[in-house]
Amino acid sequence: MKTALIFPGQGSQYIGMGKDFYDEFEIVRETFVKLDQISGRKISNLIFSGNGDSLSETENSQPAIMATSVAILNALISKNILQFNSFQAVAGHSLGEYSALVANGSITFEESVHLLKIRSKAMQESMPLGSGGMIALIGCDHEIISEVLEKASDYGKIYISNDNALGQVVLSGEMNSIDYILSNKKNLRIRKAIKLSVSAPFHCELMEHASNILRSEVKKVKFKNFNVPLYSNVTSVACNHDEISDLLVKQVLSKVRWRETVENMISDGFTKFIEIGPGNVLTNLIKRISNHVESYSISKVEDLKKIG
Repeated sequence: MKTALIFPGQGSQYIGMGKDFYDEFEIVRETFVKLDQISGRKISNLIFSGNGDSLSETENSQPAIMATSVAILNALISKNILQFNSFQAVAGHSLGEYSALVANGSITFEESVHLLKIRSKAMQESMPLGSGGMIALIGCDHEIISEVLEKASDYGKIYISNDNALGQVVLSGEMNSIDYILSNKKNLRIRKAIKLSVSAPFHCELMEHASNILRSEVKKVKFKNFNVPLYSNVTSVACNHDEISDLLVKQVLSKVRWRETVENMISDGFTKFIEIGPGNVLTNLIKRISNHVESYSISKVEDLKKIG
């Protein structure tokens, strides 16, 4: 059985995430102390007892989610609940690729925090706060999605940003186009539309400013050889350490090809997916993609019983 670790992205954050691990594991407490030291502010206080709207801001949610994911992974490895040789690949949804890079030994936690400090600030500053957003469309076929894009584009720029699973795509764009979709979802034949808890329109051309800034920053990082392959959001196939710098830059502007990524991993023989980090979004997406593989999430201490 081939096992992959997968790591969640932005939108999975919630106040109190990782707190039960923090209370129980010393290595988790050390991880959050490092987060605060490197970032130069008490992000851990925001994570455990802050305001949900503040946590959803890009500059806060990106390092917070990554740190929570890595902290939980550290706990699993420190207690020998999970071993480095017990998984054969990693993947992350957008921001989750930075957690995956720490997990496969390519960059350190410190380097990941630093890159996300730059990335999140640049992504937030690509557009004024509140001027852009993202919306998930559930149960729509290609014809309906094309029609939605065509009609919403009259109100602002709009793009497909995530292909998450069959019948679930995410659009990114200017807020007028997002609001139009929400207000007219019945006429647009949308079964369900969910405005995401993010503060900018990620993975589309509106992020060009962020992509340019990140390009200069990732050049300073020496990515080490991967311990296990990482499946890229941009290509949906396994990449290596020589490619990842360029792929991280492209990822900011590119559609997240999550459905294709999971399908390719399954084709490559992966039958077990363990989501590590807040929530269970990716686990649920995998269940939509295939009912022939095992998938579960580790986001709370009580979830540890799932690993056997």
